[in-house]
Amino acid sequence: MTGEIHPTAIVDPHAELAEGVSVGAYSIIGPGVKLGVGTKIWHQANIWGNTTIGEDCEVYPFASVGMRTQDLKFKGGNPGTLIGDRNVIREYVSINAATNEGEYTEIGDDNLFLAYCHVGHCCKIGNHLIASNGATFAGHVIVEDHVGIGGGGTAIHQFCHIGQHAFIGGCAKVEQDIPPFMLGDGHPAKIRIFNKIGLERNGFNPEQLSVIKRIFKIFYRDGFNRQQALAELKKGDIADSEETKAFIAFAESTERGLAGGS
Repeated sequence: MTGEIHPTAIVDPHAELAEGVSVGAYSIIGPGVKLGVGTKIWHQANIWGNTTIGEDCEVYPFASVGMRTQDLKFKGGNPGTLIGDRNVIREYVSINAATNEGEYTEIGDDNLFLAYCHVGHCCKIGNHLIASNGATFAGHVIVEDHVGIGGGGTAIHQFCHIGQHAFIGGCAKVEQDIPPFMLGDGHPAKIRIFNKIGLERNGFNPEQLSVIKRIFKIFYRDGFNRQQALAELKKGDIADSEETKAFIAFAESTERGLAGGS
């Protein structure tokens, strides 16, 4: 291993640090931790537990990654935390381990967690998430790829599911699932519109945007109930689009129910 380990850092001899890992002053790296190539742990961060962090990640001061779940159902064992590559974990972020033996809190690649975010036990977070300051993910939350979360204490209830390319406004209270491509906001969060700006920034073309606008209109503006809206999507001229298929699959698999329209 070649890397810069500050002399005041505490790195357990059983931790595994790959090539180029750096650990700042007063940081603590526990015995079960594995850090990938090029990852940087800034000063005064705490990485603990059965935790693997991938390549080229950054963990900023006072972040806590991999500590024991806060779930009162914890009965012992060595559940863990798996974090992919190129993630940025800013100041005071907390990411807890899973609850039961053999389970993991999982975070994919290229995610940005701004200061004071919290990721609870057994969450499954995909790729390219931007979570603004103070966003909180309770236990067992699932977040698909390319999601944006506003800050100011946005709170996502346990077991909620956030679909791909969705956006949640700042200070929102999310109690039900947010479907793909939609924008949720409020107390509780309701679907206000489709995530037009976010979709444009991620390269969706005018034809795709037109399909998603139609999905939003059928599901949230045309007066159908949920089953009628799904039937309308399945028989309409946009039924074969990938966006419609993704939306239908999400809606049919929801367990907490979908957030309503405004």
